[in-house]
Amino acid sequence: MLTKRTAIGLAAGGIIIAIGVFALISEILQETLEVNENFAVGEATSYQITGNAGSHHVMKITGEKFDLKVESPGDLQIPKTSFSKEKTLDWTHTEDGQTKINLQNTGNSELVVDATLEIATDPILFAYHFIVITSGVVIIGFSMGFSLRKPKGF
Repeated sequence: MLTKRTAIGLAAGGIIIAIGVFALISEILQETLEVNENFAVGEATSYQITGNAGSHHVMKITGEKFDLKVESPGDLQIPKTSFSKEKTLDWTHTEDGQTKINLQNTGNSELVVDATLEIATDPILFAYHFIVITSGVVIIGFSMGFSLRKPKGF
């Protein structure tokens, strides 16, 4: 027979484990990032995209006039250059690394950035998800102790 505390511990531990497993699976599956942003006149932004070798990226920048600078591992290097109307970047990482993109809206209208980016996930997040799952197991273990015997002090 389960005591009230054991049932609560089992439910809480089960929920924590479910959250950890869901986050772990969604982290593994979610590698594509969709970006759709608008920037006002004079506004600047930067993107840092970490990608593995072979990851494909597409970025379409639309605006009256804008400055663009791209530093990427491999063959895509664009020094700070002014563009007008539209610029489409379509590249594949030839080696692991981080692409840095700096944008500055220098025109008199909004700057629109539409991108599809394949990003590499941070390996430390894997460990965080396992810690959450482990904490759920520990909670279940402690709560099962309440059904065997009631510890002193509880």
